[in-house]
This record gives sequence, C-alpha cells and structure tokens, in this order.
Amino acid sequence: MRQRWMPTSRSPVSLALPVLATVLGASGCVFVDGEPPPQSVVVTTDPMGEEVVVYEEVIVVENSAPYIFSADAGCFWDAAYRDDIWTFEADVDDADSPFDVVAVYADVYDERTGIWVDSLPLYPTDDPYFWVSDWAGHSTYLDCHYGGYVVDFVAYDSLDAIDIISVYPWTYATY
Repeated sequence: MRQRWMPTSRSPVSLALPVLATVLGASGCVFVDGEPPPQSVVVTTDPMGEEVVVYEEVIVVENSAPYIFSADAGCFWDAAYRDDIWTFEADVDDADSPFDVVAVYADVYDERTGIWVDSLPLYPTDDPYFWVSDWAGHSTYLDCHYGGYVVDFVAYDSLDAIDIISVYPWTYATY
C-alpha cells in the first residue's frame, strides 16, 4: 500500500495523547502542536490495483459576522409624489471587509402583536458602509399614522453570518 503523506516521526507524547483521550472519555479531535491540520482520509486503488491512501486537507474558514453600527427608519410626506415615503438607513461593517456584507433587510413588526408586517431590502451606495432604501407608502403594508412598529435591521455576509439591531421608526404618531 502506497501513501501520499505520512508523518515521518512521532514523539512519545504525541503517541500517548490519543490513548489518554480515549481513556479519559474525551470526545472529538485531539490536536497536538506540530501535527498537520485536520484531514479526511480516502482509500482508493490506482490503475495497477494497489491501495492508495489519500489525505485531503480540511479547509477551515474564519468568518467574522457583520456589525450594524447604526440604523434609522421613518416616514415623511413627499408633496411631489403626493404620498408618504418610508426611508430606511443602516451603517454596516464587517471585520473581513465591508464588501463581505451582501444584504441588509428592514423587517417591520407590529410591536403590540408581534406580527410581521413587511420586509424591505436596503441597497448599497457608493459608500460601502452605508445602505439605504426609500419606499412609497402605497407600495408597502406600512401606515405612517401608526406608532406601534419596530424595525429589525438584519445584515448578512457572504457566509450567512448575521447581525440584528432593532429601532423604532419615526412616524406621524411619534411626533
């Protein structure tokens, strides 16, 4: 049997650790300093019929969740449109990069009943940290005269890590 990769030497300590872990009833993996990264083992045969052991490295991805620094929501009257305009804004960053943030949503709930009312996407701007969205009142299920909403801003990164912040929107009922 041929092997592509095999540790060349093992110290007595590294040989004893798996035995100790088994004896002590530990579960999971034992990593010893100086050992190769976690791997999966695949046994296959080559064209000559010999067994070949292939070690495939497991790639460990480190990901930081996005962080919403601030968010704001509310509505105002727009005379040009002759309609209420709902506006949603969020300042979002990610330790990996602000470009790792792939989506931001404003999920609106009725605070008194806990019922979901509407979910509105925010859009990135030229500033990679700033996301914004404006909606005509008639295009949403929201009422600018109702003061019982809470808005959950949810930011997603490329690996679906999230951050959530809740704000109370300013409406005509809050003035």
